[in-house]
Amino acid sequence: MLIIDSKDCENIDKALKKYKKKFEKAKVLVQLRERQSYTKPSVRRREVVLKAVYKQQIASGKLD
Repeated sequence: MLIIDSKDCENIDKALKKYKKKFEKAKVLVQLRERQSYTKPSVRRREVVLKAVYKQQIASGKLD
């Protein structure tokens, strides 16, 4: 749970901005999307390897 300390004289827009920044830093939305479906560790590793191969091909100039 995110808690924002706001002073009485503080504008509601500033408090909302603080909340949004804290929400983004906590990566709550990323965690929720991650938990929506289960990915097997082997699939996760395969994705990482394929991304690395793709980046390497771009860097070497083989892929345009």
